[in-house]
Amino acid sequence: MGTKHVLIVEDEEDIRELVRFNLAREGYTTSTAGSGEEGLRLARTKQPDLVLLDLMLPGIDGLEVCRRLKKESATENIPIVMLTAKGEESDIVAGLELGADDYVTKPFSPKVLIARVRAVVRRRARPTTEQGGVVRIHELTIDPQRHEVLVGESRADLTYTEFRLLQLLAARPGLVFTRYQIVNAVRGEDYPVTDRSVDVQVVGLRRKLGAAGVYIETVRGVGYRFKD
Repeated sequence: MGTKHVLIVEDEEDIRELVRFNLAREGYTTSTAGSGEEGLRLARTKQPDLVLLDLMLPGIDGLEVCRRLKKESATENIPIVMLTAKGEESDIVAGLELGADDYVTKPFSPKVLIARVRAVVRRRARPTTEQGGVVRIHELTIDPQRHEVLVGESRADLTYTEFRLLQLLAARPGLVFTRYQIVNAVRGEDYPVTDRSVDVQVVGLRRKLGAAGVYIETVRGVGYRFKD
């Protein structure tokens, strides 16, 4: 895959240096920025492979940085991992819905941070579906043309909504989806469904998948993801 370049946007110098040191030790090259404005400039000029973005920044905050990066064609495909304060679930949800790929809450373990960075880079580097849209992950085979899900050799009898929900999550393993993103992807923005309805669909889907239902993970206060 070659050496990956990570842009660290963090206003606290000690945290910025801690992150830079641990990434460098793992073989990543890095650039650093202490403000949202500088982060935007470096993202545009250096085109990093990933941005680690603190949400609590002076001036332009992290959510606005994320929104601008995802709006511009030159930077929209750069993956973003947010650094957030513990318990700031509303900011996490907002960032994910703006297009961020993942998040790590402070205080964090450097090992956890490196693992999240590796996972996001790995997901972006590999195709998630075969030709024809078939998804094969763990013991699951998801075939959208046949509208069929196999758990091993057994067919799971899913509703349309359950199938689309599973297809969405399994095609991007490890990526967190908020309930709002799930509703939009499964039924469209105008479908009248509540957060509670998504939770009910997940319960039913897990039950029908049997032992494979454990791959659908709940991210408390945020949404769901499929285990990588």
